Amino acid sequence: MSKVRYGIIGIGNMGSGHARILTDGSIKGAVLTAVCDGFEKQRQWARENLKDVAVFEDSASMIDSGLVDAVIVATPHYDHPVEAIQAFDKGMHVLIEKPAGVYAKQVREMNEAAAASSKKFGIVYNQRMNPLYQKLRDLIVSGELGEIRRTNWIITNWYRSQAYYDSGSWRATWGGEGGGVLINQCPHNLDLWQWTIGMMPKRIRAFCQFGKHRDIEVENDVTAYVEYENGATGVFITATSEAPGTNRFEVSGDRGKIVIEEGRMTFWRLRESETAFNERNKELFGAPECWKIDIPSDGPSPEHAGILQNFTDSVRNNTPLVAPGEEGIKGLTISNAMHLSTWLDGWVDLPFDEALHEAELNKRIAKSAYQRQEASAGSKTV
Repeated sequence: MSKVRYGIIGIGNMGSGHARILTDGSIKGAVLTAVCDGFEKQRQWARENLKDVAVFEDSASMIDSGLVDAVIVATPHYDHPVEAIQAFDKGMHVLIEKPAGVYAKQVREMNEAAAASSKKFGIVYNQRMNPLYQKLRDLIVSGELGEIRRTNWIITNWYRSQAYYDSGSWRATWGGEGGGVLINQCPHNLDLWQWTIGMMPKRIRAFCQFGKHRDIEVENDVTAYVEYENGATGVFITATSEAPGTNRFEVSGDRGKIVIEEGRMTFWRLRESETAFNERNKELFGAPECWKIDIPSDGPSPEHAGILQNFTDSVRNNTPLVAPGEEGIKGLTISNAMHLSTWLDGWVDLPFDEALHEAELNKRIAKSAYQRQEASAGSKTV
């Protein structure tokens, strides 16, 4: 096809952002032809700001119009799999916003629908376009860092005030969002955590604190410890009530340590592997020779535009996807396991009991201050 005709499902903050990128002409081979939203206010915005773009009330009508080849799903979290499955059933290519969903069981069903459709399926993990994380992944995959021994990510600069949480009745509720910082702010970090090192944890012990320093239902402060199959360990710490916050990702391996912080990457590279040094060393306080290397940046990250261009190229030319939609379940599995570990007050092995997690989640949804209506192709904000 000469151009991929996009339709956006949900044009709140995220959907309207995609609309602006598509209409400014920066994505080669793509055109925005239609949008839909369950809220009249958003539809009116679209009519006033999106020239020559059809506006619909629901996704079914938009898809049935014949105006679109691919859809971008930018609805509230619970509706991502619902909308994606319906779109696959109607022959659409699908790009979903993060997170893939709220619980692994529904995302697995979405992945199965994608596989059965043979259509392109992507997820907006725009941080995979960041040259820093791409370089980290390259250094690890190539063996430059050696076998991974430890990972530590402190990501506490997701500051959110009470005013933010009070801006919508659905925010920070089990019924509206299905979780807090893990499901709303941290999907990118949880994805990058496993994507860059190429490993999923084998078990997790997490401590989620719900409504810490904020009047909300869900978790906004998390400390988690993980273990990997090769014996490596990891720690993940996040919060939305710390100011100033920190964003420091540290990966230690047999050949040194890499740290990403404040937009810079530093590699403390060992001249020889720690294993080899330890085998030959006879000095009581000997240590491997280490070189500090500042890894140069490959330029700014293309972010959302990069994901949109990559997805468009995949639809048109079968270019490999940087962020396949099927991989959305990996980061979600980690966040689900952190919730379940806290709820059960114990270790959770991966893969975990998805039915048990869903049952525990449903207990909290039933008591939530926010009770959802059926999916209505509404808007998503962050």
